[in-house]
Amino acid sequence: MIDRAGLAAFLRHHRESLQPEDVGLPRGQRRRTAGLRREEVAALCHISTDYYSRLERERGPHPSEQMIASIAQGLRLSLDERDHLFRLAGHHPPVRGAASEHVSPGLLRIFDRLADTPAEIVTELGETLRQTPLGVALTGDTTRYTGPARSIGYRWFTDPAVRAMYHPDDHALHSRVFAAGLRKMVTLRGPGSRAAHFMDLLLARSEEFRAVWDEHEIGIHYNGVKRYVHPEVGTLELNCQTLLDPEQSHMLLVYTAAPGSESYEKLRLLSVIGAQEMPVWTSPNP
Repeated sequence: MIDRAGLAAFLRHHRESLQPEDVGLPRGQRRRTAGLRREEVAALCHISTDYYSRLERERGPHPSEQMIASIAQGLRLSLDERDHLFRLAGHHPPVRGAASEHVSPGLLRIFDRLADTPAEIVTELGETLRQTPLGVALTGDTTRYTGPARSIGYRWFTDPAVRAMYHPDDHALHSRVFAAGLRKMVTLRGPGSRAAHFMDLLLARSEEFRAVWDEHEIGIHYNGVKRYVHPEVGTLELNCQTLLDPEQSHMLLVYTAAPGSESYEKLRLLSVIGAQEMPVWTSPNP
């Protein structure tokens, strides 16, 4: 059963412990609230301020598991704190490890400081969990997909529109990288895993995937540079740096251009254009 008093106290404590700079928000000049304001936490959790406020006041409906997961992420809780929040709300905690989508507070703290850089947090299957604004401007909103289409590797072989964002000369390499990466995860996670399910779906749906899969390649990687073709600024050559959270198997991907290069100037231009118009090569969830 829900522990309303314990839930309210836990939420208040963690809200008051967070500072705006901890979550990538400006402090402002007239801040009197200890920690974050309720409306700031509600925005971070993607819920209404009224709903969140009622939880802190021991009122409101019984929050769903999805709602608690969103609040745990918004408050930057650790896995132990997340599990405790679920129990206070009367729910069993979600699984941990590779199947979890709860991003660690440490990884989020780094991510929150990359507002002027294309960056994303992805799962081991290439499912985007977070994107910076400049990341959305570069590739479109890749968090909007559902089901297997959340995986970039799955979309690569099933949604032709996805390929338009990459330089045509690199398409064959992308196919090899995605197939080899999935093969690694199928071997690591085993039969019955989500990786194995994606493999079965792609074998049934994509002739190209079947051909690449039959090569049994493993350990295929990029040379450190990815070439994107953006509809507004043209071709960009970007270096991709990866930070791995081994406990959750999440990766923070940060894209940069060499200072003084043409791609560097194009990134600066893209930061001005922003995500005012979604790139034309994005397509609806198949």
